[in-house]
Amino acid sequence: MNNINNKSKQPLMRTVKRAERSKMDILKLRIIAFVLALFAGGLFILLIGYNPAQLYGTIISGAFRSEMAIQATIKFMIPLLISALGITLAFKMKFWNIGAEGQIIMGAIFASYFALFHSNWPHFLLLLVMFVAGFIGGGLWGLIPAYFKSRFNTNETLFTLMLNYIALHVISFLRDGPWKDPGSSGFPKIARFNANAHIDKIFGVQFGWIIALILVVVLFIYIRNTKQGYEINVVGVSQATAKYSGMNVKKIILRTMILSGGICGITGMIQATGSDMTLAASVAGGVGFTAIIVAWLANLNPFGILMVSFLFSVLEKGSSVMQSTYGLSTYSASVLQGIILFFILGCEFYIRYKFVFRSKGGVK
Repeated sequence: MNNINNKSKQPLMRTVKRAERSKMDILKLRIIAFVLALFAGGLFILLIGYNPAQLYGTIISGAFRSEMAIQATIKFMIPLLISALGITLAFKMKFWNIGAEGQIIMGAIFASYFALFHSNWPHFLLLLVMFVAGFIGGGLWGLIPAYFKSRFNTNETLFTLMLNYIALHVISFLRDGPWKDPGSSGFPKIARFNANAHIDKIFGVQFGWIIALILVVVLFIYIRNTKQGYEINVVGVSQATAKYSGMNVKKIILRTMILSGGICGITGMIQATGSDMTLAASVAGGVGFTAIIVAWLANLNPFGILMVSFLFSVLEKGSSVMQSTYGLSTYSASVLQGIILFFILGCEFYIRYKFVFRSKGGVK
């Protein structure tokens, strides 16, 4: 009787972690997922009355068809790459930092103060101070949930998520109050930055791309070859093990979240001074959430993040060109992107987990 009751309580289907797959098996699964994504996307394109080959060709060519298109692709890639690198540090120690949006915003706010009120400083000094201010702003915003997590064991996922909205309302307060542009007529906004506060361009793109590439190398070395990187990995595997080996887990969490939030804050500084030329509510623009997908698809590897960020940027830029070329709605382009991402993300699930069904004699 007890066996029958136990069987009835067992779920019909459950997920279990797979044994580690070989690199060749993982590569095969990802190729299959990519092919299925193209096939499913092609069916969608056919259903809305277009030729899949033409639209896919437009996506690829749209990202590289001219020097301006290439610059736009790289411009989109910069904030995505840097914020994904920032998130990676937190995720490595299993601290679920969903607050990159807020950290980007606070970095932009701290940097914007100097752009608005100290724009007469020497150009190089001003940019350096804004860079440091952006890091501090994002780092402090990341430190808040880290402190409460280490002190009171709060849920960092909800905490960091809620801080995003608080940061967004801080911009609204500044825009409608102390930082309101006196020259704005009816529509409140923050004044555009003086040209002295703009980030310089290299090869037609603001030099945030150089900062991004430097960060890729620095973080790769930091995670793989430093004591602090080793501590992050150990805390991510088991906090109990880290404590047993004499590590100060609280200190590691605080330090890592300052770095994680600070790197995201650099993204905000670069966006405000290199792309928007002002502080706007759209300074993060959802990049902080997309960066989570990028970091996971790259398996939290800095060089993998570089590649995935580039592919995302090509898809984003190419989709906008496809949309304008064929007169598609923004929703159609978004649906196509969603279909492709669905299969790619689904592949990552099957790499790590599998479904197990209940058999007649019990759990299989």
